[in-house]
Amino acid sequence: MIKRKNFVSVMFVVFAVITLSGCSSSDDEQLELLANQGAQALYNEAKRNMNIGNFTAAAQILSSIDSKFPFGPLSHQVQLDLIYSFYKTANPEQTLATIDRFIRLNPNHADVEYALYMRGITNMERDSNLFQSLFNVDRSDRDPSLSREAFEDFRRLIESHPDSKYAADAKQRMLYIKDRLARYEIEVARFYMRREAWVAAANRGRYVLEYFGDTEQVQPALEIMVSSYDQLGLDSLKSNALKTLKLNYPASEFIQ
Repeated sequence: MIKRKNFVSVMFVVFAVITLSGCSSSDDEQLELLANQGAQALYNEAKRNMNIGNFTAAAQILSSIDSKFPFGPLSHQVQLDLIYSFYKTANPEQTLATIDRFIRLNPNHADVEYALYMRGITNMERDSNLFQSLFNVDRSDRDPSLSREAFEDFRRLIESHPDSKYAADAKQRMLYIKDRLARYEIEVARFYMRREAWVAAANRGRYVLEYFGDTEQVQPALEIMVSSYDQLGLDSLKSNALKTLKLNYPASEFIQ
């Protein structure tokens, strides 16, 4: 009886070890098993991770599919999901690289409009400033090149796909970007004013009127022009700017 009990105990331990060993399989091993089943099994796992918000894992699996099955029936959808997964993991470089590759290889695909939209969104977020968001500090003076790139992305979307479901949102974002670009010009003009570079300041103000006349920066642009022309002794130009300011912004402190 004692020997039988010892035998049963040993077998129980062996069984437990085997069971635990099976449960400790790595994620890589599990993915390898899925890969052996084909692209669809891997894709189902990627979608499962996306659905639960694990976009890092999803991106890894989608990248594996893209590498192993580049011309399969799922290739287009894999690339589109990869764009979104990279975006959600705050990986703008990979997001943009995947977008550009998709557009280059599939210029006539129905979802090119989505790729253009995501390109604009990604560039907008690259231009965002964490310090400004957290502490409400205006940093309009930072380089706006990424905003310009985002504006161009949305412009391309609207021009090539005017009826796109993303068009309305893209237009709203373009208005926001225009105000961002106009604020940058105003900050540059004020910098010139502090340096008493009145001609340069006035030119920046006029530039805002010409190219960003539908933004909220028209009033400060006119005020900069009035002040700069006054310093330059250009009474006629000052008078014209002052008339426009009075007509549109009668509450301005520059109106006496």
